Amino acid sequence: MFGVLKKFFLFSGKENSRKFKRSIVISLIDALASALKIPAIMCVLMGVIEGKDLGKYILGSIAIMAVSIVVGILCKMSSTVLQTEGGYTTAAFKRIEMAEHLRYVPMGYFNSNSIGEIASVTTNTMENLGDVATRVVMLTTQGLLETSMIILMILLCDWRIALVSFAGVAIFLVINTVMQNAGKQASSAKIDCDTELINQIMEYIQGISEVKSYNLIGKQTKRLNAANEACVRANVKMELAYVPYHFLQSVVTKLTGAAIIGLSAYFYINGSMSVLYAVGMSIAAFMLYGGLETMGTFSSLIHVVSVCVDKANVVLGLDTMDIDGKELNPENHDIEVKNIEFSYDKRKIIDGISLTIPEKTTTAIVGPSGGGKTTLCNLIARFWDVDSGEITLGGTNVKDYSMNSLMNNFSFVFQNVYLFADTIENNIKFGRPEATHEEVVEAAKKACCHDFISKLPDGYNTVIGEGGATLSGGEKQRISIARAIMKDSPIIILDEATANVDPENEKELTLAVDALTKEKTIIMIAHRLKTVRHADQIVVVDQGRIAQKGTHEELMKQDGIYRRFVDSRELAVSWKI
Repeated sequence: MFGVLKKFFLFSGKENSRKFKRSIVISLIDALASALKIPAIMCVLMGVIEGKDLGKYILGSIAIMAVSIVVGILCKMSSTVLQTEGGYTTAAFKRIEMAEHLRYVPMGYFNSNSIGEIASVTTNTMENLGDVATRVVMLTTQGLLETSMIILMILLCDWRIALVSFAGVAIFLVINTVMQNAGKQASSAKIDCDTELINQIMEYIQGISEVKSYNLIGKQTKRLNAANEACVRANVKMELAYVPYHFLQSVVTKLTGAAIIGLSAYFYINGSMSVLYAVGMSIAAFMLYGGLETMGTFSSLIHVVSVCVDKANVVLGLDTMDIDGKELNPENHDIEVKNIEFSYDKRKIIDGISLTIPEKTTTAIVGPSGGGKTTLCNLIARFWDVDSGEITLGGTNVKDYSMNSLMNNFSFVFQNVYLFADTIENNIKFGRPEATHEEVVEAAKKACCHDFISKLPDGYNTVIGEGGATLSGGEKQRISIARAIMKDSPIIILDEATANVDPENEKELTLAVDALTKEKTIIMIAHRLKTVRHADQIVVVDQGRIAQKGTHEELMKQDGIYRRFVDSRELAVSWKI
């Protein structure tokens, strides 16, 4: 138990760990104040037994009790505040720390790991730490300290009764240790089931349209229900695993209390203990194990805390890309890709690509699906690190930049736009939070989205749904372009930015892209002929290699992928119904 508490304190960080330690010191004072009940009771008993100056003894008892109550209230309030702040602050800041850490994890991690698992760690796991861990720390330490102080008070009265009390506590703690070891597997199973339940919920919600359209409701619900029922079984199994040990702990405390009362009576009868101490010890027997039993109940959750800390540390221990580069500002924005290779899950995606992208030129990347176009752009922007070769920006390897200084040079407009559940203005300001409202409006006008924003009920203060669910595809794209205009980076990467736009929005979106890309270095992935034909260079990527490279006119003179691509597009346009 103490090892888990130490692990949790280390996990909490210096400031929160200090809060927990201060709360334990205060709890010690609280336990001492609680133990003063025994002298208060003994004081009254002395007056009753002696039969004189009873009022004086009662006043003395009241004074001791008053001190005990006042100190206890103040200590409980202070320790509870410290432990609650420590627990919830730990959970809050660890969520932020995990979010910051995940920023620098290679993107491949998110492809191979379930988003539900990550969500489970940042929600359920952190909630358990903030809530359960705080209660476990608070009640286990308080129970142990309170019992220790009462035994100390008993020791001052009679060492024999103190020895019996200590023996009872020792047996209790042995049972408690066995209980915690028995609950390790059940605790791990509970956390795993919680994670799987989050996985199934996320999958069900994210795929609800497919579930409905393919009439998979029964099948998908069955999987979700199975995960939910497994979670119920895991929780019940964990509770049942502890029941026998809780029973044994209760038996030990009750038998020890009975032994103290019996021995006190025996010692009084044989004349080795006065009636005052015999009665006092009998009353103390009822006080001795209240806090300890509470500690025993909540300590059964100690390994839930341990598993939660381990799961959080797994995320925080994920290998990140080397982000300790320098804060650099390149003199130019020429990009050079030098014989790079990249594999994902032992499958080679990029195989020896070399490419030069001069500053303020437009490079169009085309080719069959799965050929490596998006991966190439991700490597240029260092979403992943290359396995071999190098990529330079302004003559400096992108790995030599700090991640933030590198990202300052790039803006992105993706085919699938993600907008946050916030106001439209804040979504546009995402790249530059300090921007004024006037600057936001100017960017929106350039992106051709000011008119439709103005028609919304709250204009720029309209809160949009998560992912931009309340807007059309074209509207989301234009807001995304406004966001990129606001960031005003020298390099723009467009990944199929106009692929899914309807004809009504295409003209406005084209104007928005033109406003975004003026005097910039442009790298675009596109399948539309009119989007790529005016590029300064067109790069055809197939099976991880550059199959062709040149201008539209140059590539049309060659018999290759590009010309077949153009011919197929022209044939499609000529079709009539």
